[in-house]
Amino acid sequence: MYIHPNKELWTGRIDSETDLSSFRFHQKVQVKKMQQLSEANHKTFALIGFECDEGVKRNKGRIGAAKAPSEVKSALGKLPWTYSEQTDVIDVGNIACEGEQLEKAQEELGKAVSYVLKQQITPIIIGGGHETLYGHYLGVRETIGAEKSLGIINIDAHFDMRPYDQQTSSGTMFKQILDCDPHCGYLCVGIQTFGNTKSLFETAHQYGCTYIKEENLTYDKMDVTFSRIDDFISRHDHILLTLCMDVLSASAAPGVSAPSPFGLDPKVVRALLQHIISHPTTLSFDISEVNPLLDKDRKTITLAAYFLAEVIAHFHHESKTMNGG
Repeated sequence: MYIHPNKELWTGRIDSETDLSSFRFHQKVQVKKMQQLSEANHKTFALIGFECDEGVKRNKGRIGAAKAPSEVKSALGKLPWTYSEQTDVIDVGNIACEGEQLEKAQEELGKAVSYVLKQQITPIIIGGGHETLYGHYLGVRETIGAEKSLGIINIDAHFDMRPYDQQTSSGTMFKQILDCDPHCGYLCVGIQTFGNTKSLFETAHQYGCTYIKEENLTYDKMDVTFSRIDDFISRHDHILLTLCMDVLSASAAPGVSAPSPFGLDPKVVRALLQHIISHPTTLSFDISEVNPLLDKDRKTITLAAYFLAEVIAHFHHESKTMNGG
């Protein structure tokens, strides 16, 4: 179900009504219904919320992530606006999962993502549980066509490659994709040994997945990490980037379904985002698994907003093309 954008989310302190250098996000963000979008001629982003945690529920996780899109947008609105006059950010509203209709909601999200991309606008999707990724993928694949090579980079503590014989969930998306898409590759960055069973590691190997473990993501090894990421990117026409907030240390991001004691430092995740987003073949981004019901002092919500601001700063939309890598 499509929910129109809510202008009341975009409020906050005003230091000046005329000096752009004093503006905050809420003073610059545009609020438009999806059908009001037109083809962009400069750097433009569309914020799409995905109000859903049915996938988390099916995966026996702690629900509450459906409330994240509005909370994260509100937090983003209070941050300083640091971009050029040639940058537009548009809130186009949310897609909501009705009842248990996860697959229908994912299809609707996919259509929204595809529509935005076809307007030469960069979609930034705010989940929702990590089932958000599957709808995100559907939209990117529809846009680039069936034959283009798509690389999915997942910054996550978990592979999310569980069996889906009974039903899909927030823990099955990447297996779903790789089972039906021969032109898709998967790189998972931040994998935790104690966050995945031996069976899941075996599944990742069976499917030829590339992964980088959490213990190797330290400041002194970032050059090696970037080299591995660049090698993966070079083998694909387009890149889709997804961030699951449970990859972070529980002290930095307590408001997630599955907190990680051995999770990553926020500055490491920021460096990963900056590096991957800066590649000209990166088309889109989603952030998932922020759970406001479990958050403490809005730490996870605020961190998610900071990540979104970083992503917008490092995306070079004008250099992207739908026609090749």
